[in-house]
Amino acid sequence: MASQLEYKCPCCGGAIAFDTTLQKLKCPYCDTEFDVDTLKHYDEELKNDRPDEMDWNMSDGAEWKEGETDGMRVYVCRSCGGEIIGDDTLAATSCPYCGNPVVLMGQFAGDLKPDLVIPFKLDKKAAKEGLTNHLKGKRLLPKIFKDQNHIDEIKGLYVPFWLFDATADASIRYKATRVRHWSDSRYNYTETSYYALMRGGSVSFSAVPVDGSSKMEDELMESIEPYDMSQAVDFQTAYLAGYLADKYDVDEDASVGRANERIKRSTEQEFASTCVGYTGVIPENSNIKLFGGRAKYALLPVWILNTTWNGQNYRFAMNGQTGKFVGNLPTDKKALLRWLFSLGLGIAAAVLAVLFLFWKLRG
Repeated sequence: MASQLEYKCPCCGGAIAFDTTLQKLKCPYCDTEFDVDTLKHYDEELKNDRPDEMDWNMSDGAEWKEGETDGMRVYVCRSCGGEIIGDDTLAATSCPYCGNPVVLMGQFAGDLKPDLVIPFKLDKKAAKEGLTNHLKGKRLLPKIFKDQNHIDEIKGLYVPFWLFDATADASIRYKATRVRHWSDSRYNYTETSYYALMRGGSVSFSAVPVDGSSKMEDELMESIEPYDMSQAVDFQTAYLAGYLADKYDVDEDASVGRANERIKRSTEQEFASTCVGYTGVIPENSNIKLFGGRAKYALLPVWILNTTWNGQNYRFAMNGQTGKFVGNLPTDKKALLRWLFSLGLGIAAAVLAVLFLFWKLRG
């Protein structure tokens, strides 16, 4: 069984958790506040805790067959004795029976320990308000979804990310065009000039994030960016108290391709922004070399909200630091048809107005 770490209030013995507003650990029972550094030595002592070894040689009952327990972990809450079952990528959770925050230290041993963490700045109330604001102003959203929508699940989750630093030396060649129009009494003229543009230089990248969890859609995680990396701090398990945490299951090597893709796209966009004064610019050849590449393992705060409507699950995500909220919504098909019909009428009316004006001018 994996070792586990629980934070108890030294004053009253209650379970303490990280408070997003105070940026401290706080006991909800006696309101005592603790700085993270204050509990550092306490943390070290808890890490040395070991479970009792009181084995019974019992053989009654059916045994697990080979492969049935693959990917399954069982944890025991010391507060109420309840068993917590999760998969092998679960890093931290809370007891579903008594709500006591539990940190599973075995998941962070060795090379699995994160380098950095950005603490949650926004709480569960802010996540609920984020969903309410996300639903506002959506004309094609079914009214019943907005009126009867309820959140099936909401959880604060530290998502694993690889943060890539590198310098990109790039040489890019573009084909550019410049179009000029003029006319005389007889003809309309169009002149297209073509240019070969060369751009070269270096761009430095710091903390390019790549989602390290296969459970989270990359597009969803990228949609709630950016994070303020200046607020990242050295990882300590105290920040995880009261929140879920997911261990990476996409390693650094497997994340390099995504990082390269993001760096290449950003480099090309940065260089293309210098090609001004042209009608069109198309890259013809791109050569990018990376130097000084390195990666750090970090946990970034995300609020995940799930709701079900008409048998379909809708997932929303909110940046736990900035509050940026994203998520797909259902569409009222009748409202969409009415909107398309009214749009068609508007276009038809505009066309008729133009034709009428043209007819008046000809007359």
